[in-house]
Amino acid sequence: MTDVSLHDIEAAAARLKGVAVETPLIESPALNERVGVRVLIKPETLQRVGAFKFRGAYNRLVQLDEDERRRGVVAFSSGNHAQGVALAAKLLDVPAVIVMPSDAPAMKVAATKGYGAEVRLYDRLTESREAIATETARERGSTVVPSFDDPHIVAGQGTIGLELVRQAEALGAMLDLVATGISGGGLLSGVATAVKALSPATTIMGVEPAGFDDARESLEKGEIVVQKRTGRCLCDALESASIGHINFPILKRTVAQVAVVTDAEVTEAMRYAFKTLKLVVEPGGAVSLAALLTGKLPAAPGSTVALILSGGNVDPELYAQILRGEL
Repeated sequence: MTDVSLHDIEAAAARLKGVAVETPLIESPALNERVGVRVLIKPETLQRVGAFKFRGAYNRLVQLDEDERRRGVVAFSSGNHAQGVALAAKLLDVPAVIVMPSDAPAMKVAATKGYGAEVRLYDRLTESREAIATETARERGSTVVPSFDDPHIVAGQGTIGLELVRQAEALGAMLDLVATGISGGGLLSGVATAVKALSPATTIMGVEPAGFDDARESLEKGEIVVQKRTGRCLCDALESASIGHINFPILKRTVAQVAVVTDAEVTEAMRYAFKTLKLVVEPGGAVSLAALLTGKLPAAPGSTVALILSGGNVDPELYAQILRGEL
């Protein structure tokens, strides 16, 4: 299995039923008035582990056979996938080793350890997390669980799109545009697959941080572009150097374009989410809202736009600085 279909996403939804949270679809009259369109928000900040990643992680781990479960899993992540795999492993009684960057948010490292996973730290600028995970898996005979370049992960994330379309229909809304952040492409490719299957006329957009826009560059050039990273951005969850090989063909046929937002635009969106929407959103989870607030989504007046706020795991100290306007 290398491609992902609506059937795969529906099967993932059945596995996740009663385990993952079906996050609500919420609306803010104040936001609608500000931007001149109807905005429906899917807050995956309310998902287990505080981010969408639990969906794909559980869908992948629950399909391991008895021997694979006994030998455990290895994953690599800056935080949200780490927590998703750690919790899924705990629920399924599977040993888990998570390879995380040494500069990952302390809150995410602590939460991953709290779910019972073993954490191995690495230097993201000088070491390869993939190489460390592969070697650890070889030593232990474990299964590597990628954060995005895996069809079962994509199918799990696609359940967000499945819920989104059906929840919008229940509200009597036809989705003109759906936007979410993109890093490796697992979330966007899963959501796009589901939404396009159920609502073909809906425009799908990704949003990336400025300077970390490999998805935009890849889709414009028609091939996967690997960007060399020499620094960091505020959106720690969106710093993958390239799109996944499984994800890229899906994105090529479903995504209209990718918007780019700055750190300053992201922090303003986080403040807006807190003050007006009463939602705590981490930087990488706020990029779609940032794109909407800055007019970077091609939303016609009176249209209906859906935003996925993908996570809310932000360190308290950083969040306080952002809310005070210091960042």
